[in-house]
Amino acid sequence: MAWKKVAEKNEIEKGKGKEYIVDGKKIAIFNQDGYHGVDALCVHQDGSIAPGRLDGHIVECPLHFWHYNIKTGELLDFLKGVKLQTYKVEARADGVYVDI
Repeated sequence: MAWKKVAEKNEIEKGKGKEYIVDGKKIAIFNQDGYHGVDALCVHQDGSIAPGRLDGHIVECPLHFWHYNIKTGELLDFLKGVKLQTYKVEARADGVYVDI
């Protein structure tokens, strides 16, 4: 595992998410009560969840309204036991880093 800088401080608005490509992986980083990282693609039809609406720690996929917990990666609808990979994210003095 290695920490990689993905964003400048204040680049990801509070209560929002943004998608980044890190080492070939699409990762959604959310700024909601701290920073949280999950695989960016919804398992339904590979749409990005990064621009989805947040309600607490739940993000709604903007394509077909599937819901994921941004802390655990767990899908809350339709399929049991499905999870997106999660990533540790840290805000540092010089930016936002993800452990990949």
